[in-house]
Amino acid sequence: MKQEFEIEQLIPSSDQQTRNNPLKKMVYPLAALGGLFLVSTALMAGVVEARVPCEPPCVPGTEAIMSKKEHGTSHTPVQEKLRWDCDRDTADRICNFNRHYAEYAGYWKSTTFLDEIDQSGDEEVTFFDSNTGKPLFNAPKGRNWQQWIKESTLHGWPSFRDDEVNWDVVRVLSDGETVSVDGTHLGHNIPDKNGNRYCINLVSVAGYPKGSANNGEEEGTRR
Repeated sequence: MKQEFEIEQLIPSSDQQTRNNPLKKMVYPLAALGGLFLVSTALMAGVVEARVPCEPPCVPGTEAIMSKKEHGTSHTPVQEKLRWDCDRDTADRICNFNRHYAEYAGYWKSTTFLDEIDQSGDEEVTFFDSNTGKPLFNAPKGRNWQQWIKESTLHGWPSFRDDEVNWDVVRVLSDGETVSVDGTHLGHNIPDKNGNRYCINLVSVAGYPKGSANNGEEEGTRR
């Protein structure tokens, strides 16, 4: 699935003064190329290899995780039914037949996600692998929902921090690609001034818990 990028998305909406400064505006095309490089390394394959540091608690992974399997990079397709009315076909392409592209910026806000969480507090939600149903992220941690939503809205994708990642099943490859140990493409680590920031496709983490009736498993059998 080809992702469309807009330079405007990389400019904080509150930075109106910088927007109106013709000298500073010249920097944004370069910044956009940098962000595009991290999210879509295919465009620069064979020219430059991006290296994104993965220091504890981040757990590095190898290319072997994303080797070809029965269903793209995974052993199974995405679950028949996904949370928050996420589109299954889009999820299957992004999770299993993709290494570099993403759902469109802001897609997560077009789902029922925001309607189904209590935005007024900080009660954690667990995000499960759309393929396997394994828990991948728990958020918000160390912040409330309003802070999580503000950051995710600014960057365009659900954004998680180190403490919100389940490092038992999440790995980060050398170019920042963030994946599950089972080969599900999740998104990319694009660090900012506050540290690692994992920009994750909602369709990749919209599964139901492993073993639940909702994810198509009954008595140990997957549909």
